[in-house]
Amino acid sequence: MNLKCVIILIGFHVLCSCDDDTEFKGPTPYSYVPPTHFGDKYEIPEDNPFTEEGIELGRHLFYEKQLSRNGQVSCGSCHQQSKAFTDGVKFSMGVDRKLTSRSSMSLVNLLWQSKFFWDGRASSLEEQSLEPIQDHIEMDLSLTEAVERLSNSDSYRQQFQQAFETEEITSDLIAKALSQFMRTLVSSNSRYDQYLLGEEVFTDQEKLGMDLFFTHPEPTIGLRGGNCGDCHLSILTSGDRNGYRGFHNNGIDAKENLENGLVNITGEATDKGKFKAPSLRNIALTAPYMHDGRFATLEDVLGHYNENIQTSATLDVLITDATNNAENVLPVKLGLTETEKEAIIAFLHTLTDETFITDEAFSNPFED
Repeated sequence: MNLKCVIILIGFHVLCSCDDDTEFKGPTPYSYVPPTHFGDKYEIPEDNPFTEEGIELGRHLFYEKQLSRNGQVSCGSCHQQSKAFTDGVKFSMGVDRKLTSRSSMSLVNLLWQSKFFWDGRASSLEEQSLEPIQDHIEMDLSLTEAVERLSNSDSYRQQFQQAFETEEITSDLIAKALSQFMRTLVSSNSRYDQYLLGEEVFTDQEKLGMDLFFTHPEPTIGLRGGNCGDCHLSILTSGDRNGYRGFHNNGIDAKENLENGLVNITGEATDKGKFKAPSLRNIALTAPYMHDGRFATLEDVLGHYNENIQTSATLDVLITDATNNAENVLPVKLGLTETEKEAIIAFLHTLTDETFITDEAFSNPFED
C-alpha cells in the first residue's frame, strides 16, 4: 500500500471516529415567548431569526466604542439602561462632544414597532442600527472602517462565526446582530403590567389616572378624559402603527416654527411638524421630553396639553377634538383639573419597570 492510500485511510478513520459532540451544530435558536398580555402582533424577519449567539454578539456591539471614530462613543452612550435606554439630556452628545438636534428616544418594546427615529425614516431595526454609526455627529465611522476594526479582533471573528457561521464580518451582519439584541429589550414587568395580570392593586389616584389616560373627553355627555391614549395606544402605550399613522403634530409649535419631521420622509405638506408618538413605558425615567427635549418634567408635558397647544394647519385632529370644556374653541385647552393632572402623573409612574433597567441580559458586557 502506498503512502497516499495510508493517509487517505487514516483520514477516513479519524472522520468516522468523531462523535457528535465535536460536530459544529450552528447557532442556538432562541425561543422567544412574548408577554401574554402584549399579543402576537410582531414580526421577526425570516432572514434574521433570534439566536443566543446573535443576541449576545449584538449586546457586545451595542456597547462597543470602537464603532465610533474616536473610540469614545457607543450606542449605549446615548441609550443607557438605567435611564430606560435614553441619556437624560436635551440633546445627545456624539463624537468630539458634538450635540445632535434630537433627544435620545427610549429603546423599548421595539419588536412591536415598525417605524424608527423621530421622523420615521427607517422601516426596520436593521436599517436603523447602522445610521448612528455613520452619522457625522453621532459616531462618525464609515461602515468599511467599522468592518475592518471588528475583523482585526480574534474575539469578534469568533463571535461572528458562532452567530452567523462565518468569520467574514460585514455591515449587514453587524446590523443583524444589533437588531437581534435590541428586539430583546422588552419591558413588561411594571406595576401597570402586574395590575393588568391581576397581581397588583392600584390606589384610587392611580386608577383615576389610568381611566383619564385612556379616555377621549366628551364634554357633551360629561365624560372627562386626558386624551393620552389616542396617540399612545393600548397596553404598549406606543404610537406606532402600520404606516405613518402613529406620527402627530401635537401642537408644541405654531405654524411659523414647525420643524419638518415626517414631511422629510413622505414629501406630503400635511406631514409638516409630525413626529413619532413614542412608547411611554418607563416615562418617569426618560426626561426630558419631546423630540427636542424641551420639557423637563411630566408636569411640563401635561401643562402643554392642558393649556399651551399651538395651532397650525397640520395640528392633529386628535388634539383639536379633545377638550373637557363645554365649548371647543381654538386654541385648544384640554381643561384638566389639578387633581386630574396629578392622577395622570401617578399612573405614568406605574409604567416604570425596575426589572428592565437592572436586567443583566441588557447590561454592558465590558463592565461585567
